[in-house]
Amino acid sequence: MSLEPEFEHAREQFRDFLNKVPKAARAVALHDVDADGLAAGAVWQRVMERAGYAPVRVVPDRERNAWTPENRQRIEAAKPEALWMLDLGISAKKVLDGVPTCYIDHHFPEGAPAGDTIISGYAWDPIPNTSWMMWEIGKAMAEVDDLDWIAVIGTLSDLGEKAPWEQIALAKKKYTAKWLKEATALVNAPRRSASFEAEWGAKALLEHENPKDLCESKSESGDALREARKEVAAALEEGKKAAPKFSGQVALIRVNSPCQIHPLIAQIWRTRLPKYIVFCANDGYIPGRVNFSGRSSKGVSVLEYLKSIQISEGEGDFGHGHDQASGGSLPVERWNELLQKMGFEGS
Repeated sequence: MSLEPEFEHAREQFRDFLNKVPKAARAVALHDVDADGLAAGAVWQRVMERAGYAPVRVVPDRERNAWTPENRQRIEAAKPEALWMLDLGISAKKVLDGVPTCYIDHHFPEGAPAGDTIISGYAWDPIPNTSWMMWEIGKAMAEVDDLDWIAVIGTLSDLGEKAPWEQIALAKKKYTAKWLKEATALVNAPRRSASFEAEWGAKALLEHENPKDLCESKSESGDALREARKEVAAALEEGKKAAPKFSGQVALIRVNSPCQIHPLIAQIWRTRLPKYIVFCANDGYIPGRVNFSGRSSKGVSVLEYLKSIQISEGEGDFGHGHDQASGGSLPVERWNELLQKMGFEGS
């Protein structure tokens, strides 16, 4: 099914928003730190530069929540006069009052901030990831053909090789599947490392002309990606040793690592336990917190499951994202309460 009608409308929305932003204005984007978010941010930067702007990208901290005080401070420090939110969700709450904002996203939208421009692919069929959306939308303002590999890397990371986008097959012929797959793994590595230096992924995408150059690069960004990948691979091997516990339809795996391996462990066990909603909880990712990732097979929504559980008010949050991929970050006390609601004993 073609998404061209949806993309054409999205291009009109993007163009209308940008036409209200003077070339001299501070154009700022906050984007996610996975390969999809980094790719979306890199494509956005190039599109804006080619349209005559001086864009500024900002990445969130490891909570990846644009609405926390810490991440709002990061955005404010960039002094935006126009703001883009890429791949970080959509909430009814404004990120910054008084700053016109354009959201480009594919997660479940949890509201629509009044007066802002909302470009959401969640209700489209198929649902595109954000870097795919950004590449298609960017055509409204600039030449983007040379940025195809960047958008494809984000798509491979988020949707896999079977994603229903014809650009993937074209990119494989142009760059080869080997280099696209290798570059995807490298770009994803820094945000999973203990140091969480996710910006290296965006730098690598912007500093190289194709995935082969990125993978073979001896640059500082290339070295940083390879070091992060080694670190995460070692942590993942250790995490794979953990065994699941069960409660009804839920399987739970516990790990303790400063690396962001919990989404990877959850995905590994989802393929082994397709009839279960699988959670991997990481006690070592953020001090005083439990970060967890949930995965489910098609036909079962981990997002709906989490949204059906009510726990006491407090810091942290959970139950955002996708139907088959959700999770959260909670202080230990609230995590234990959630565990009990799921039928497990607290830690």
